[in-house]
This record gives sequence, structure tokens and C-alpha cells, in this order.
Amino acid sequence: MAGVTGGPRFAILAVAAGLALAGCGAAGPGDAGTGGTGTASASEGGELTVFAAASLTDSFNRLAEDFESEHRGVAVTVNYGGSSGLVQQLIEGAPADVFASADEKNMAKLTDAGLDGGQPRAFATNTLTIVVPAGNPAGVESLADLQRDGVDLVTCAPEVPCGNATQKVEEANGVDLTPVSEENAVTDVLGKVTSGQADAGIVYVTDAESAGDEVGTVELPGADAAVNTYPIVTLEDSEHPQLARRFEDLVTGERGQEVLREAGFGKP
Repeated sequence: MAGVTGGPRFAILAVAAGLALAGCGAAGPGDAGTGGTGTASASEGGELTVFAAASLTDSFNRLAEDFESEHRGVAVTVNYGGSSGLVQQLIEGAPADVFASADEKNMAKLTDAGLDGGQPRAFATNTLTIVVPAGNPAGVESLADLQRDGVDLVTCAPEVPCGNATQKVEEANGVDLTPVSEENAVTDVLGKVTSGQADAGIVYVTDAESAGDEVGTVELPGADAAVNTYPIVTLEDSEHPQLARRFEDLVTGERGQEVLREAGFGKP
């Protein structure tokens, strides 16, 4: 599959502030090497690049802002997309510091290629649901309705985590869905539903939550047979490994778990 080059992108550039103090005594709580979440020293300034699954967009946007506010002179750029496309970009040499996948299968591709700079850490789980446009014009009320003539269903492509999970749900229910379109990112599925281009879509519960009143939801039987676990890791070739690990710590720590929980993610 070709690498995902599109998708939402988040970047906030913070103005570098603070000068290293020469001839001073003990380092402050925000200096490099402390492993804490305090303000970073000026020597740590620069851009931290995170490759993250599209379903993490809202949560990681918030956490990127938090990270920048705690680390002077650091700008966090997050490249969102389908996990399979992102890992392919990394294997082909795309520069990044952190990778957060929507499943363990695509993380394994990264570690098998020797691109991990440490042990991946699970930080969240997610499950699927059916979404329909506001007002549910096609009258979709069940999984069976997705197989009705005239109902335009959109799902993720099988190679991306949400598509792989959809296949598991199909197997659990003994059905074979025939979507009119298979997308490379779950956010693209959601976009086709909210825009009225599709009568229904299968997305993560977190994406349905983020869409608010733009969509209605329909229970998806067997969703618990396809729970996706999200891992995160600092990359071997990261130019800012200390900062990358601090971002990992933010995601897996109390603040990150709070943000993820509010978005509808489950515990890892």
C-alpha cells in the first residue's frame, strides 16, 4: 500500500525562550536529563515530530499543546494518518521522533525493521461502532441494515487497523460487508458520513464521540472481538530522544490517560 501522505496535520510553533546560565550551580527541574515534565532547557529547543494514528488527532493535539507549554522552545508537529501508511513512510526513511500506532500489528512492522529506540508501551484501547449521518436518512438501525440494497457503507481498508478490526467483527457475526469505499484512515470514513457521502460507516467509538451531533451511532455486535491496543515508541533515529521519551511519558502518564479517557479510549 502506498504511504499515507495526507490527513490532518497539527503544528504549533513556540518561540524559543530562555538562555542557558553559565557558571551556575545545580540544574533546575526542567533541565535536560531529569526525565520530568518540567520546562526544557534551551539546548533542547527544536521540533519534535510525532507520527500518530488518525484516531488520535483530538487527543494528541491537546497533548502536543501541553508538551509545548511545559518545554520552552520546543514545537511539536504531529503527522496523522492510517498506521499502515505511517509505518511505511518510516521504513522508507521519513524522519520522526515518536510513533504511535492504532494497533500492535503495525508497531511490529516498525520493530521488525529495527526502527524502535526502546520498548513500545501500550497506552490505550479502542473499539468500533456504526455511525450514520445526523437524522439517519437511510434508516440504518442494525448491522443487518448495512447489507440492504441502496445503503452506501464506507469502511477502512483492510490493511489499516480499523479495517482489520472491521474484518474481525464481520467474522464474529458471520457476515460479509460490501462497502462502496474503503478508506486509508478512519477520519476519512467519518468525513464521508458527516458530509452525507455515505449512509453509514464503521469507525472507532472515539471518532463517533468527537463528531458529536454530526452523527448518530448504532451498536455493532461483536465489537468486543476486535479491541485494538495502541502502542507508542521513541524511534531509533530520533534527533531528540530525551524529548521523545518525555512525550511518551506524557501520553502514558496521568495527564495523557486523562485526555485519552475523556476522548473515549479505554485503558491499555
